Amino acid sequence: MTFYDDIYPFYPLPRTSFIFSTHLLTIILVFLVLTASFLLILPGIRGKSRLFWMFRIIISFFIGVVIVALNFTSDWAEARTTTNATYKSFSSEEVNAEVGLHVGLYGINITLRGNPVNQLNETINYNEMFEWRDTIDEEYEDALERGLPNPILYIAEKFTLNNPCGLIYQYRYSGRYASATLWTAFCCWMVANVLFSMPVILYAGYMMVATAAFIFFSMASFSTIMNLPTCLFTIGTSGAFQTEYSSSFWLALATGVLCLVIGILVVLLDCLIPEKIREAFSVGVDNDEDEDVYFGEGYLNSNFLASVTTTPLTTLVLPTDEIQKDSHQPSLQELSIAM
Repeated sequence: MTFYDDIYPFYPLPRTSFIFSTHLLTIILVFLVLTASFLLILPGIRGKSRLFWMFRIIISFFIGVVIVALNFTSDWAEARTTTNATYKSFSSEEVNAEVGLHVGLYGINITLRGNPVNQLNETINYNEMFEWRDTIDEEYEDALERGLPNPILYIAEKFTLNNPCGLIYQYRYSGRYASATLWTAFCCWMVANVLFSMPVILYAGYMMVATAAFIFFSMASFSTIMNLPTCLFTIGTSGAFQTEYSSSFWLALATGVLCLVIGILVVLLDCLIPEKIREAFSVGVDNDEDEDVYFGEGYLNSNFLASVTTTPLTTLVLPTDEIQKDSHQPSLQELSIAM
C-alpha cells in the first residue's frame, strides 16, 4: 500500500466499469414512488374492490415503466463471442476475452471482459457507449486517442459514417422510428388511464389496443435492421458473429401482448356486461344509485307553510255589505279621498 493508496498524482484515475444505467435507475425509482403513492389509498377501499385496485395499479404502472425504459435500454439486439484477439495496436500480445455488442435505440454498447479479468498486468473490463449522433466519428476518434483495445475499435469502426457497411444509417433511423412509436404508445397509455376513471370504459379499451399497436410498430421498425446486407464481424480466432434479438425486444413483445389482451377483454366485457364492468371500475355507479333510492311517503304541513309564507302586497277590494259590517274600517271612497 502506497501513500496515495495506489492512486498517483498527475495520472488519470483508475476506470470504473459499467454498473447500471443512470437513466434506467431514475425511471424505475420514479415509477416505484408513484406506485407506492397510489397503493397508499388501498386501505380506504372496502371489500373485494381492494384486490382489484391493487392489481390494476401494479399492472398499469408496470406497462408504463416498461414503455419508458425500453427507450433507454441497450439490449434490443446482442452478439457475444469468446475469442483470443490482439489487445492493443502495434502489439502482438493476445488476450482471451468475451466481446459483446449491445444494440439500443440510441446507440450501441461494446463490452470487453477478460477471461480472467486480470491479464497483462491490467484489468480488462470495458463497456463503451457510442450514440447515434452526427458526432459518432468524433467519438470514434476519441476512442482512438484514448487507446481502447483493438476489439472495441474494430466494432466501433463498422458504425462510422464512412464505413462501407453503412450500418449507422439503418440502425440510426430504425432506432429513431422505434423510439418515436414507443413514446406514442406511452401517450396512449396515459390517455387510457384517464379514460378508465371516467364512464367511458369502452374507449379506454380502444386506447389499450392502440398502445399495443404502437408497441408492435416499434418492434417492426427495429426489425428492419435484420434485412440489411450481411456485414460480418470477425474478431480474433472465433470467426464471425451476428446480432440477434435480445431481452428488450422480447419484453416489448410481452408488454404489447399484455396491452392487447387487456384492451380486448375490456371491450368485450363492456359490450356484454356494461353495468358490472362500470361497477368494477367504480365509475357511473353513483348516478344509478341516486335514481333507485326510495325516500318513502311525504306529508305536507299546511300550518307551517302558512306561517312562513308571505302574501304579496296587492289591493284588496271587498264587497259593500262586508265593509258596512266593520265600522272600524274606512270605505273605499274614504280611502280614495285620503289618498
